[in-house]
Amino acid sequence: MSKLVIASGAVQFAVVAGSLAVPYLLNWRGELAKVQTLIKQIFWTYAGYILCTNLFFAIVSVFATEGLLDGSRLATALNVFIALYWAARVVIQFVYFDKKGLPVGGIYRMGEWMLVICFIFLTVVYSLAACWNEWGMAQ
Repeated sequence: MSKLVIASGAVQFAVVAGSLAVPYLLNWRGELAKVQTLIKQIFWTYAGYILCTNLFFAIVSVFATEGLLDGSRLATALNVFIALYWAARVVIQFVYFDKKGLPVGGIYRMGEWMLVICFIFLTVVYSLAACWNEWGMAQ
């Protein structure tokens, strides 16, 4: 289980790195120029929170793996939270996002599917880690 959690951390580091390209790829500067300053500031604040949350999940998964798998209630709760976070992201991808404005081309389509695969993988691994803790497999 620990190897899966560490792999999940690596995937999350990759998601964080890829996220740094999104503002450029989706022309956030040009699009946000059309909105009020406060809206722009709130948007960037939320984007920063999401980036930091993803980075935190990656760091904890790689450098505190044993803490996520020690069988404690805190470990179970954190794994459940991370699993729900990524599951929500999968749902948002398919149910909420309006993809009409996305750039076209194979590279963008492939990138979207790679992200979805990452989000599903992360949901599954942290769900398994929560079960690992809850069912006493950590001992």
